[in-house]
This record gives sequence, C-alpha cells and structure tokens, in this order.
Amino acid sequence: MTGKKEGYSYAPKGKSMPVCGKNEFPVGVIGLDHGHIYGMCNGLSEAGADICMVWDPDAAKVEAFRKQFPEAAAARCEEEVLESSNIKLIASAPVPDQRGPLGVKAILHGKHYFTDKPPFVSMDQLNEARKVVKETGKKFGVYYSERLHVEAAVYAGDLVKQGAIGRVIHVMGCGPHRISLDKRPAWFFDKKRYGGILVDLGCHQVEQILFFAGASKGTVTCIRVANYHYKDYPDFEDYGDAMISCDNGAAGYFRVDWFTPDGLGTWGDGRTFIIGTDGYIELRKYLDVASDSDPDHVILVNHEGEYRWKVANTRGYPFFGEFIRDCLDGTENAMSQEHIFHAIELALIAQKNAIRLEDI
Repeated sequence: MTGKKEGYSYAPKGKSMPVCGKNEFPVGVIGLDHGHIYGMCNGLSEAGADICMVWDPDAAKVEAFRKQFPEAAAARCEEEVLESSNIKLIASAPVPDQRGPLGVKAILHGKHYFTDKPPFVSMDQLNEARKVVKETGKKFGVYYSERLHVEAAVYAGDLVKQGAIGRVIHVMGCGPHRISLDKRPAWFFDKKRYGGILVDLGCHQVEQILFFAGASKGTVTCIRVANYHYKDYPDFEDYGDAMISCDNGAAGYFRVDWFTPDGLGTWGDGRTFIIGTDGYIELRKYLDVASDSDPDHVILVNHEGEYRWKVANTRGYPFFGEFIRDCLDGTENAMSQEHIFHAIELALIAQKNAIRLEDI
C-alpha cells in the first residue's frame, strides 16, 4: 500500500484478478487533482481494465500518472477522451465540485463513469446525475474507498452476511485524517469546492453504515460541524459527526475530523464497530495502534468465542471486478446505483442541516 502517512495518496495494490479480456474494458482518465485516482486505477487494472488514455490540464500530473500507468496515452484535450469510440469508462478525480458535471458529460458521451468521493457538492448536481443515469442506463460509480479498498471491511461484510453477529443493530464509523496542511491546494479549504467535511469525509461513513446495516434508506439526525483549530481558513471544517436512523430499524453514528497527530504511523486510525444481536465486530483498518503497524485487523466476539484475524493480502478487492462486469453485463452486483446516490444524498442533507458548534 502506498500513502501510508498521507490519505490523499492512499493507493492500495491488490492481487491481479481479471474479469475481462485484454482490450475488453478500456478506461480513459480525466482529472488528476486527487491522488485517489491511483488507487482507483490500480483496482480497475487489477480486475482486467486497460488504462488507455489520460488527460489533465497540468502536464506534470499527466507525466507522473504515466509513470505508474505507461500504457495510458496522453490525450490532447478532455474531448479526445470523451469522444474516443473504444473507451467504455471514464475514471476521474478532479476537484470535487467538478466531479458530478464531468460524470454527466461522460454519460452523455455514452461512457460509464467512476469518480472519487465526494461525487457531488450540491443536491442539484446529484439530481442531474440521477436524471441522466435513468435516461441512459449508464453506471455512475463512486470510489467509497474506506470500505471498497479495505480488506478488513471486505472480510467484515462476509461475516455479517454469514450471520456471525446476528441482526445488525448499530454501526459506528470513525474517520480521522491527517491534514498535512502544507501539501493541500487552495480548493481544499473552499467549502463551495470541497463540499464541507460531512460531504467530503462523511459520505464514506454514511455508505458503510447503510451497507453493514443492510439498509436501503436512512434519516440523518443530530448533526454537528466545527472549525476548532484552523481559524485562518474560515470556510474550512475540521470536525463533524452525525447520527443515522435506518429504514430497517438499525442505528448508526459517525465522526470525522482532521486531527490525526503526526506521531501516528498512518494517515488516520480508521475504525468501524458493528454491533449485532449475537455479537460484535471491530475493524482496525490501517494499523493497530502501538501494537502492529500492518493494516486490516478484524476482531469478532460472539456466543462461540473471541476471534482476531489479520486479513491483509487475503481477500483482495472484489468491488472492481464486480463493477466492471456490471458495466459490461448490465447487472448491479457491485453496488446498486440507488445505494451509491443515497449515501451521498444523506451526506449532503447532513451538511446542509448541521449545527456549527462554535455558534451555539
């Protein structure tokens, strides 16, 4: 895994598990503003996709990308990628406020689309994407990496499906991040561009709560944000949390922040806690603090006993292959389109309705 210290360069590498043949699923890349594009393309290429073309207005970013994916030709402009007749999917990680509009454009050019989170910074952007997806049948995928690209989360999902903890009644997610202030671009602090902390980081947590709870819909309550420390950036938020009530009776809570101390060996001590009627699961995603610097620790306690596994390099990342086959076959096995959209919808609602703690 690269990006151990900095979340913006988090780019896991997994096993090669192709689900399609050579040249069966060509991918064009547009927008290199966030380092997550490397993890996205790692997952797609390991599942058999061909990363064949790339464009960004910054030539230096294109050059750096082609060092990792030399098979990707440098396009002359964005339109060259969009209008390429053989490309089936556009993968993107531009500035967040550009992701939704680019997705609409890609879909209207006949492509499927896969973007970094958050995919939208406004409800209008979400509504427009919903409209074109319904009209065209194309996929609008989102890289909710804190579940999709974490083997501990994949393993926990299997345990939940197997009934290891009975009915899930509560999911709690903690998503702290290191801010790395001197390495952040100006848009990172502009709320109109990054969407606010509950959109930017919170959508990860909302998606996991819905998934592990097995819920179709949710309602967000008790929503709070703050800018406790970074007063030089008045548009920025460094803390946020919220509660979620799911339509199947399960409850959820998440907390996100930009307060990972420099002494931690990774970019954030990401944790997920899943409580069921017959036991509970804890995920220590990126390390076990002061004990084990390796990622992907899964702890299970149920009526049969106590269990602990290190699952790194054991499960792989099945989402990418499933998503490719969904695009090729018209299926919906990786993640339903409504689940993808509802996770960010709840994050947008939470952001709009949040109480700012300093203002109380």
